[in-house]
Amino acid sequence: MTLDQLQTGHDAELVAIESGVELRPRLMEMGLTPGVKVSVVRVAPLGDPIQIMVRSTRISLRKSDAAGIRCRIL
Repeated sequence: MTLDQLQTGHDAELVAIESGVELRPRLMEMGLTPGVKVSVVRVAPLGDPIQIMVRSTRISLRKSDAAGIRCRIL
């Protein structure tokens, strides 16, 4: 499953970042590394962007960017 498919309030473990070459290092600098626990905090009214919690930090991502992040539900 990808991060954009995760429902609000659910936790998941990040498996891999499959997005573009330019975006991957930036996401990893923000703490999105394989094995980290992520959860969806909220989704904007029109569905884009989504806010996630990673290591006690809230990050907003475009839905298209979240679609490139594979995760596993905990």
